[in-house]
Amino acid sequence: MIKENDGVDIEEEKLKMIKEEFRQGIDTVNKFNPSVTFYGSTRIKEGQPYYEKVRNLAYRVSKELGYAVLSGGGPGIMEASNRGAYEAGGVSVGLTIKLPTEQLPNKYLTDRIPFNFFFARQSSMSYSTEVCIFGPGGFGTLNELFEVLTLQQTKKIGRIPVILFGSEFWSPIEKMIEETLLNKYKTINDDDIKIYVIKDNEDEILEIIKNSKMRNGGDSLK
Repeated sequence: MIKENDGVDIEEEKLKMIKEEFRQGIDTVNKFNPSVTFYGSTRIKEGQPYYEKVRNLAYRVSKELGYAVLSGGGPGIMEASNRGAYEAGGVSVGLTIKLPTEQLPNKYLTDRIPFNFFFARQSSMSYSTEVCIFGPGGFGTLNELFEVLTLQQTKKIGRIPVILFGSEFWSPIEKMIEETLLNKYKTINDDDIKIYVIKDNEDEILEIIKNSKMRNGGDSLK
């Protein structure tokens, strides 16, 4: 163990921070049931098609269904989802992360949960939500998607809908999954590609959300 001059055990203190962050995140997120969690790129800006599509979808999720909307609390797709819920007069939650380059929370949050560690934040985002919706994104979004898919594949979290919003973006990725992983190398099986769905139609997405299983966190860590 590394110790500073004052005798503080740095690794032990870090472990305490991680434990407290998990506790804080999960305890707080559980207050916002039922909820839908949105994921997506920080680089998609206001006025671009998917920003506006996610904004409108989140508005309807909040206004018509009364669900809380959760996101990473940053710009881009996250902002669009929070903005939609905020404009609907609903609950708009940001699970924000401290980064070396300052990333300010978006201004459409009714509640904010700050994190230092990505893994604690990601676990909290998926812990008790009823539905995960993924807009277009980069490495971070794909990392979050495949983590959720892996946890469902291995039955480490309860089965919930995973919706990939936008066939133009997601269909080429699905093609790679089916042609390379499923058919050529057989590193996944037929059931694995049923864990997610690709959707463009908002009405269909709202129906999926309405019919989703209500969760209470406890069934998401088996």
